[in-house]
Amino acid sequence: MSVRREPGVEARQQLGWFKANQWLLARRATQLGFFMLFASGPLFGIWIAKGTLASSMTLDVLPLTDPLVLLQGLVAGHRPESLALIGAGIVLGAYLLIGGRVYCSWVCPINPVTDLAAWVRRKLDIKKGWNLKPKTRLWMLGAILVAAFITGTIAFELINPITTLYRGLLFGLSWGMATLLLIFLFDVFVTRNGWCGHVCPVGAFYGLVNTTGLLRVSARGRQRCDDCMDCYAICPEMHVIAPALNTADAGDSPIITDIDCTACGRCIDVCPERVFNFTHRFDQRVDQPPAPNTMTARSRLVTAA
Repeated sequence: MSVRREPGVEARQQLGWFKANQWLLARRATQLGFFMLFASGPLFGIWIAKGTLASSMTLDVLPLTDPLVLLQGLVAGHRPESLALIGAGIVLGAYLLIGGRVYCSWVCPINPVTDLAAWVRRKLDIKKGWNLKPKTRLWMLGAILVAAFITGTIAFELINPITTLYRGLLFGLSWGMATLLLIFLFDVFVTRNGWCGHVCPVGAFYGLVNTTGLLRVSARGRQRCDDCMDCYAICPEMHVIAPALNTADAGDSPIITDIDCTACGRCIDVCPERVFNFTHRFDQRVDQPPAPNTMTARSRLVTAA
């Protein structure tokens, strides 16, 4: 079995290991930081945030509630407390401002697991898999709301991998670890980016919230693209890239506006030509094309070899 070259090799050679992984490292630090907000109490007796990502109280003054949890409660016929409404409003407002699917790549504790599964899948050169419909996760979102309505409970939270993982890590419950293993195996052997990209109803919900966010990835340097395809190989939602890279029409926006984009920054990291960068949704700047005699990073590496 042939082994495909890992995306980002040229970026690491050209820019150095740290710069070719800077946004990956930033995401891992952020995910660990969110976890430690909740873990500091059970582990060290310092209660910064009490609860989980579903619902919490930070420093005994700031309520935070997952809007999807609140929505399930409303569908189930529950009357939410005022703190829950305030907490959901704060969280929803933040993601409407920043971008909904930032949650998926910068906050969700499942993301490192699915990233690892994607890396293993590339190493094993597994190219084929179950071809799930793009709207599957929206159907899953509808299904958990129907389940809440029928049962009169927030049923999904009993099996939600995000919630069960936090309970497992904080309180030693094995169910969360078992769910994690199933997601890992599903992503490696069944379908590429299976859980986050095709199944997760939480990601579907935050995708619907991802229409107004200011934080965006721009292919501002698309004129420098040398078609190495590393950005497509590394992106968990690779269909979002093509429109921003389109140079056929000077009026085409360089901004990735697709609601599926998680703003993970991996396309920025692995590109030696620095085609991509973080910016805001109104930034339409495009770099001028390089001079005809200017070598790309790929050309420089080939010449040096």
